[in-house]
Amino acid sequence: MKILIASDMEGITGVTNWDQVTPGHPEYARFRKLMTGDVNAAVRGAFESGADEVIVADGHWNGSNILIEELDPRARLNSGSPSPLSMMQGIDENVDGAFFIGYHARQGSQEAVLDHTWSNTCVANVWLNDLIAGEYTLNAALAGHFNVPILMISGDQTVCAQATGQIGAMETAIVKQASGHFSADCLPPEVSQSLIEAAAQRAAKSLIKKTASKPFVLKTPIKVTVQLNSSDMADRAMLMPGVTREGLKLSFAAEDMPKAYSAFRALVLMSYPR
Repeated sequence: MKILIASDMEGITGVTNWDQVTPGHPEYARFRKLMTGDVNAAVRGAFESGADEVIVADGHWNGSNILIEELDPRARLNSGSPSPLSMMQGIDENVDGAFFIGYHARQGSQEAVLDHTWSNTCVANVWLNDLIAGEYTLNAALAGHFNVPILMISGDQTVCAQATGQIGAMETAIVKQASGHFSADCLPPEVSQSLIEAAAQRAAKSLIKKTASKPFVLKTPIKVTVQLNSSDMADRAMLMPGVTREGLKLSFAAEDMPKAYSAFRALVLMSYPR
């Protein structure tokens, strides 16, 4: 059994503000360690339930957050940026299931810590085939292209509810109860990581028992719509071939999810302030 653990940082144990997840800030070092701890809990759970291979994708910021010297030695780490599949680097047809660790709710969510979609600087909202999308949607749809189901998610209560409501039933580990964008009732690491490990165990066992939800597969061709935060961002993104614009909303079509994912990333990169 081969498991991909796709990790982010805003939904990690104890995180409630940008300082904690921003390289260069004194708080960041503490929360890199906590991120590694949450990921290790998922790694342990996967192996305890029969996994024989675990790949971890470091999906936050520049992909260099997880402390490799503290990572469970049974796992392998995809680190650095840019990589071909970004937050899902390592996904392919040989992966049996994926875990989302440290995820956050989509942009504009209430009672959600650090809610955003891909870039809080540029992106107001994203739609895939007119379905409003969070990062969990984008990543689950990419996994679905390879016929890989999403088996679990950890983060606050809002991202867990959004992901299960949109993608389908999966195991959840709620490590904090968000009360606002910068506030939450947080579990201590010993408690939250125990929840993550137990959810990972159940998630991996669902593959063995054949009770896991089906992969999240979108109908092709895929229409991607990105609403940007300002007109100058939209002006820059319009330089990408094949894009149409309505105000701050830019749309394009792609023949499959890997191409949609790559084009979305390129469009957002083009939109960044200069």
